[in-house]
Parts: sequence; C-alpha cells; structure tokens
Amino acid sequence: MDIRHTVARVRSKVLYLLQLDRRLQHWDDARYLKLLFRLRTGKRLDLDTPKTFSEKLQWLKLHDRQPLYTALVDKYEVKQWVAERIGAEYVVPNLGIWDSFDEIDFDALPEQFVLKCTHDSGGLVICRDRATFDVAAAKARIERSLARNYFYLGREWPYRDVPPRVLAEVYLPTWTPDGASTSEEDATADGVVDYKFYCFHGEPEFLYVSQDLHDHDLARRTFLRCDWTPAGFGRHGYRGFEDALPQPPQFEEMMELARVLSAGIPFVRVDLFAQHGHVLFSELTFHPVSGMIPFDPRSADLEIGRSLDLSVVKPAP
Repeated sequence: MDIRHTVARVRSKVLYLLQLDRRLQHWDDARYLKLLFRLRTGKRLDLDTPKTFSEKLQWLKLHDRQPLYTALVDKYEVKQWVAERIGAEYVVPNLGIWDSFDEIDFDALPEQFVLKCTHDSGGLVICRDRATFDVAAAKARIERSLARNYFYLGREWPYRDVPPRVLAEVYLPTWTPDGASTSEEDATADGVVDYKFYCFHGEPEFLYVSQDLHDHDLARRTFLRCDWTPAGFGRHGYRGFEDALPQPPQFEEMMELARVLSAGIPFVRVDLFAQHGHVLFSELTFHPVSGMIPFDPRSADLEIGRSLDLSVVKPAP
C-alpha cells in the first residue's frame, strides 16, 4: 500500500468521524466544503478562482442550484423525466416503491431483484435468490440509508430535498427487453457493464467503462475518450481492464442519448447500461465522488477542469 493510499485512508476515517457529529450540519456549506476538500484531497479549496475539475464541482454545489436537479437525482422521479426525453424503452423497469422497508411485500417480488434508496448513493441491496435472501441484513442496510440525509455528507445540493423511499427494480444480469428469462451465466457477473459519460455543457467529453463496482477487489474501471482511445488518466486505487475493451455496437446511440440528457446542464455524468443489445438509463450524477475524484495522474484534474466553463452558470441567489 503506497503512502498516498495510506494518507487517503486516514483522512477518510477522520472525515467519517466528523460527519457523524451532527454539529457540522449547522456549518454553512462553503465552510464545510473547505474542510471536506482539505481532508479528501490534502489541498486548500479555492472557491474564488476555481481551476481544477474538483474545485469547479465544489463551486457548482454552491451556485448551480436548479430546482429540477432534485428530481434528476431522485432514482424514482428521474425515470419519468428520462422517459419523456428519450423514451420509456430506455428505463429500467420498476417492481415497486415504498416509504419504508416494512411495507415491502417480498412474496410479490420475483426470485431476483434489486432494492435501492431513492435519495442517496450506496443504499443498495441485491437479491440473487429470494429463498436465501437475508431480509434482516437488507432491512438494516436500507433503514440506515433511509435515516440519513445524503446532502449533509458532501453538501451535494440536489439531494437535500429528495424524499427517502425504497425502490425495487428488475435484476439486470438476467433481464431481457422482451421479458424472456436468461441465466446469469449468460450475463456478466453481477455485473452489467456500465458506461458513464462525463458531459460538459451538453457534450460528452470522455467516459469510463466499469464492472463489478459493488466489489472493490474485483472492480475494473477504464477511462476512454469518446473516440474509444485511452484517456491517459484513471482513478487512483482502481484497476483498469487488462484486455482492450470492445466498443459496444450501441455506442453512437449512447453518445446521442448522453447529449440529450445532459443538454442545458454545465456538468453531469450520464450513466448507461448496454444489456442484451439494449441501452438502458442508469442515473445522472452531478458530483462524482462528491466532486473529488482522485485522478491518476493528478494533473488530469486541471486538464479536465478546462472543459467546464463556469461563466455561463447563473449563480444561485
């Protein structure tokens, strides 16, 4: 383990302990973000003349507060918005939505499904076999997520007023567009492949392809330019794919969908799946890693920041 990773782990632990202190919720957002940024990156946050991608995303947290963003990070509400813009066929099918875990009727769910909280990142449970599903463990995880306001962790403004609910979706590794069943052996391991497009002012600039992100030891993540050449940077702590990745046949379709869904937004990451020849919407992310991605090399943070023009953003009052 290199020194950079060790320092990052220590900072992360300190930050976690601080975030448990509810007194920090009373700090104004700028003051809190300066502390968060210092702990996560080891650098001072410049909000007056931000230059790096990370600094500019912190600036956007404070100044780009469009009411629409609340619906766009709500994992349930965003589906209607997406269906209106690109079509319902691109939306992952729902199985149910509830205000609390205890309302879920598990007998009415299929053998495999996914539970996720609508208001945060990480409140996720996968059921691969309902007969052996640990309901108690799932309840504990989901209720921990339901009890927290995700906004306070990174002051990501879009999450502040999202109502906490539990959403059930189909299990994608065995889902097909026509509803026919398929074995998990025919799909990638838990692991539908993600295509995450970094879009600046309505245009995708680069993407990363990922798999198995729910398991850090297995996770793979490769950054690419939109012409499918290596981006020349990665995320510290994650391994890339060992073999060259084939460009999916739906790639141009994905690019166009990313343009439509990011139109009019200074920066947003548009996450898509390609499953059994069909493109599906995953989510919109305004501040990946709370806007503090540990790029490798670090110089990529400044290079990417040049694509984000804050002068076109009308600051929040």
